[in-house]
Amino acid sequence: MHPINWIIVTAYLCYVVWDGMRRSRDTYRIEGYFLANQSLPWWAVGLSVMATQLSAVTMIGTTGQGATDGIRFIQFYFGLPLAMVILGVTLVPFLHRSKVFTAYEYLERRFDAKTRSLTSFLFLLSRGMSCGTIVAAPAVVFSAVFGWDLTLSVAMIGIPTVLYTMFGGIQAVAWADVKQMILIVVALLAVVVVLLVKMPVSPDDALRIAGATGRLKAFDFSLTLNETYTFWSGILGGTFLMLSYFGTDQSQVQRYLAARSVGEARSSLLMSAYWKIPLQALVLLIGVLVFVFYCFQAPPLLYNPAHENEVRTAKSEEYAALEERFQSTFDEREAAARVVADESDPVARAHAMDTFLRLERDVLAIRSDALSLAESVVREPTRDVNYIIPSFALRELPIGLTGLFIAAIIAAAMSSIAAELNSLSTATVIDFYRRWIRPEGSDRHFLTVSKLATGFWGLFACGVATFAATLGSLIEVVNRFGSFFYGSILGVFILAMLPRGKGLDAFVGLLAGMGVVALVTFGAPEVSFLWHNLIGAATVVVVGVLLSFTHR
Repeated sequence: MHPINWIIVTAYLCYVVWDGMRRSRDTYRIEGYFLANQSLPWWAVGLSVMATQLSAVTMIGTTGQGATDGIRFIQFYFGLPLAMVILGVTLVPFLHRSKVFTAYEYLERRFDAKTRSLTSFLFLLSRGMSCGTIVAAPAVVFSAVFGWDLTLSVAMIGIPTVLYTMFGGIQAVAWADVKQMILIVVALLAVVVVLLVKMPVSPDDALRIAGATGRLKAFDFSLTLNETYTFWSGILGGTFLMLSYFGTDQSQVQRYLAARSVGEARSSLLMSAYWKIPLQALVLLIGVLVFVFYCFQAPPLLYNPAHENEVRTAKSEEYAALEERFQSTFDEREAAARVVADESDPVARAHAMDTFLRLERDVLAIRSDALSLAESVVREPTRDVNYIIPSFALRELPIGLTGLFIAAIIAAAMSSIAAELNSLSTATVIDFYRRWIRPEGSDRHFLTVSKLATGFWGLFACGVATFAATLGSLIEVVNRFGSFFYGSILGVFILAMLPRGKGLDAFVGLLAGMGVVALVTFGAPEVSFLWHNLIGAATVVVVGVLLSFTHR
């Protein structure tokens, strides 16, 4: 990568750490460290919430998914606006007025200490693993693209983030998120402009080609449990996932607990409801446009350069034969694509489109053979989808913009990691250390413990990162981790808002919910993970309500 690009990346990293460290002067009390003294404006909270969601997993995994699978992933977010409206009139005012540090503190007031501790523990487990996945996304890609050791890649992202999160608390996290969100949006829009300028066809023709391959199909109304991205899984499963994520996940709850008022907390969530789907559509559209761009500009057969080099060394003749087949088929497909874009006669255009689609299937088959060959050499899944956008950025973006885009990927990772670390530290200290180990202590003592907890969870996430990298499309991995826990946690909070029910009912219901989700996950793996949220929440509520009727 050009030195100018490295200067941009290094300057950004230094600036974020400096800005976060200087905000440590406002964190001499735990209210300031964890809740910013409830002083954050709604727009800053809203941008922080969105930056937390728009992680490097999104920048890398979602764009890659858009290139290979199209925009149907957008259905995953169809339940978001409904979830935000529900939370705005239920949990948000409830928790904000309760003057709690964590959402799980309220569960002890409503039920008992064991329900609070179990729920908080499940949060720590799910968020700790998800945080590791968020670290893995850019670290693994940078390791392969730049030839770095994986540990170095993890350290480059993790150490600066842990530093400003440890010392600056939520003040540093939230205001860094605002800056990072601006950088991310600017970088995404710049990539769209570059794609439109570099493509030899008009935007209309580009969308026509993408649409013919099914990549612009945004709605799937089939009602099936084994299809992950459908309208119904997004509306039903997605709503329950978003209700749990934004209503009971400390990484999000802590944002609106830091807002100035209930009204501003509501506004911050509505901001995400209005803008998340369009922003996610932009990310997916970039992937789609990259696919169209590579219909006219030959892409690498394998996007992961590290795997490509290994295959070239170990299976040189076989790989060379695949490359020759790939180039020949690509040339024919490119010729057909140009006819589709330039031909005015509808009959000729339709014939060219049929030829293009046939050759597209041939290209996919050759790429599948190459991936199988690579997996036989490297002895692990290639997960090539995670390398599509980084490969495009390094090969095709102009000097300066490449650095900006790499900085945006790092920014997206840092914003999400910082939010996770801050919330993990809060739950660890408030729900466990202060609750069970040392109920009384000075603010200085609890701040020290909080900073140590932040460092511990940073190390834990880095350990998980090396494992998560082998699990598949990283955007799906992080949501699979969450969906295993979120529905059951949401069920406990639903029980808390019902008039009946005691601590034992909620505790047993939570155990039952996790048990049923585990049975479905391992016993019926064909059921899409989005439905796990609905299954978990429903099980907890049903079991808890039934048990409540056994009391007088």
